[in-house]
Amino acid sequence: MTVVIAADQPGALEQAAAAVEQGAVVGAPTDTVYGLVCLCSDAAAIDRLFAVKARPDHKALPVLLGDAEQATAVVRPPVDAGAQALIDRYWPGPLTLVLPARSHLPPALTAGGDTVGVRLPAHPFLRALARRVGPLASSSANHSGAPPCATAAAVLDQLKGRIPLLIDAGPAPLAQSSTVLEMSGPQPQLLREGPIGPEELAAAGIQAGALNEK
Repeated sequence: MTVVIAADQPGALEQAAAAVEQGAVVGAPTDTVYGLVCLCSDAAAIDRLFAVKARPDHKALPVLLGDAEQATAVVRPPVDAGAQALIDRYWPGPLTLVLPARSHLPPALTAGGDTVGVRLPAHPFLRALARRVGPLASSSANHSGAPPCATAAAVLDQLKGRIPLLIDAGPAPLAQSSTVLEMSGPQPQLLREGPIGPEELAAAGIQAGALNEK
């Protein structure tokens, strides 16, 4: 059974935080699409997230933050100057940056790699939740390979009964997955196009010619 709670209902944040702290995977709104979230430090919860959406375990999970300072919990310092410029320009917003990961993170989160995707979403509920419980491992709230969901109703169509709690905040503002930019190597690589395109990145000092879509 999946319980659906409106994001503005009294106690919604507290109920979501309690579920996550107990190791649950919950559905939550973001500024891009609805997501599945759990504690990024909880290996068992991360395994459950993979199981909920039947996500291949060779695919790493991004981390959603409550504020930019939380990046220090998952990203290995120092942050590259180019990445910091993008953080200053586009966070909070629909830009996921792939950066060197701290070594203590659960291997499933990074798919055994040495990088982690991080994002500060422009959604008040999600940011409040992450500030309350800590950085959140995340993935879009849909079956692996299916279209991402921009509404809570669409999440229920795919995942009803597979998650204990879904927070409904109405339609996701952007209804499009975030831009993903790899910043851990010698040159930036555009891993997924999204709301922030190559032209905007070029305006921020990331030249489009240096971007290679994977």
